[in-house]
Parts: sequence; C-alpha cells; structure tokens
Amino acid sequence: MEGQTGTMSGRTIMIGTRGSDLALVQATATEALLCVKFPDAEIRRNVITTTGDRRTDVSLADVAKSEGTFDKGVFIKELEEALDDGSVDIAVHSLKDMPTVLDPRFRLAATLERAPVCDVLLTKQPGGLDALEKGARVGTSSVRRAKQIEFLRPDVAVLDLRGNVPTRIRKLAEGDQYDAILLAEAGLVRLGFLSEDESVSGFPGVFAHRLPESEFFPAAGQGAIGLEVRADDGESRAFAESICHAETWTKVTAEREFLRLLDGGCHTPVGVYSHLEGGVISLFARVFPEEGGTPKTGEASGTDPIQTAHELFHSLT
Repeated sequence: MEGQTGTMSGRTIMIGTRGSDLALVQATATEALLCVKFPDAEIRRNVITTTGDRRTDVSLADVAKSEGTFDKGVFIKELEEALDDGSVDIAVHSLKDMPTVLDPRFRLAATLERAPVCDVLLTKQPGGLDALEKGARVGTSSVRRAKQIEFLRPDVAVLDLRGNVPTRIRKLAEGDQYDAILLAEAGLVRLGFLSEDESVSGFPGVFAHRLPESEFFPAAGQGAIGLEVRADDGESRAFAESICHAETWTKVTAEREFLRLLDGGCHTPVGVYSHLEGGVISLFARVFPEEGGTPKTGEASGTDPIQTAHELFHSLT
C-alpha cells in the first residue's frame, strides 16, 4: 500500500469503537499505526455503545435472544450500523467477537499483530486450576470456557459473569460470589493488569494462572484486533490493509474458516489455536457437542490456511 500513501494522506478517517477500557486501548493502537503510516491524514474517533455494553444484567445468550440477534452481534451491531450510515469508516473489534460470516455490506479488512492468546484463571488463592477446591465457583460469560472448565474440573460450579475487564476482576476481588474467574490474557496484558509473575496489578489478593493453549483451547481469533470496513469502500479498506499484520492474518484466517465450517458462534463451545513456522500452519481444535458429552478433537497442518482449516474439520474424532 505504500504507493497509495501520498494520495490518501490528506483524508479524514473515522475510527469506530466500543467505549470499554479495552476497546479504547485497541482503538488507540489502531490510530497510532495509521498515524505512522499516514502522518498527514486526520484520524478521528467515534465511541459507540453496543447492545452488549448496555445489557450487562443478563447472560450474552439472553441478550442476543431478547434483541433478536446472534450472540456475537451484541458487540458489533451498532458499529456496523455506523459503518453503514457512513459515520464510521473503520470499525475496531476484538476479533473473537466477530461472526465468521459477515453481512455482504461489510468485510474484515485487516488484523493487527496478535497479543497472547491464552485464557487466564484468576483466583483468590495461588495454584491455578488444580488448586481449586471441590465446589469452587468459577465465573465466565463464555460457553467455550464454561464447557472446558466442566471438562477439566467437573467438580466445580460455573456461574455467569458479565462486565468489562476491571469490573470482572473487582467482582472476584471484592465480592464473595466467585472463587475464580476466566479472562483472556490479551485483554489483561493490553490493560496492564498482568505481569510475568502471578500477580495482578491493582489487586494484591488476586492471583493469575495462564492456561496453556494445549490444555485450555482459546477462541478462534482470540488476542487479535479486527478492522471491519464497508465492502464497497476501497479507500478505507486500503487504509486498514496497510497496517495488517501478515502472520496474524494467516493464523486467524485458518481459525475463522474452521469455525465457519462448524457454523460456530459465541454459543458453540469450540476451542481452536494455531502455530505458524516456516510457512507451515498447524491447527488444533476441541469441539464440544451441543447435546453434551465427550469433546471431539482434531489437528492438521499445511501451507494454505483455508485448506488446512478444511483438513482440521475433517480430522475431528
């Protein structure tokens, strides 16, 4: 895209984002990259409240049901409306919040460099997952996380947990409803809560335990920031593509294609992760049947992300 920098640099581009602390950090990262790439462009921000932000009193599934939308739509619906009416040129999302199949009016144009992809168990006592007592109450809003906790520790109770990252940590630290909660490492790192040890910044009574990908499978696209544009807006797409991180794009392309093949949304308990080395992508998956029971697992590797995703899908046993 370097050849287009001169012709695009004088344009004003509007970034759309949710208003949570994490969303604003992700928007700031996007704006910083665009400012470096296009120093003469005017980068502006439009903060938009989504359905998922307004409705924190009930589970995500219930929010989606009451709003008549799919689960992942609760965090992107209003941003896509802003894209559609032209009040936003690029919508910034946590990629795992985006459906794998978008409305034809929109397209995923780019991803920024991925943050760590693991899930993190926050507890009031050190020791991680193995140290949880029988009957411990674990909070999460993710069906994927809930199913994996039940699979790995069937003797604990899973409770619904809503709110932004600081709110969720505070509910654990200051309340008595939860003994542990599950959050994405990416959000904790981007907000400055997580250090190299088990401590959690600002919450001295809370301990963090990173759950390895091979033990606790992350969501497709977890840790990645996705940039969505109007399908017919070539200029905004070019802006977004100019800051795309190629390795991240390859990995999430494979992960999201696998999820598409499963027709998986937020309500489908699917964990998938990837490694890319020497041009070869390796994919691993754990899929929980909706009716319950033992999860299916699979793995595949290859040089083409779409083909490898299909091989992963057919490898499930």
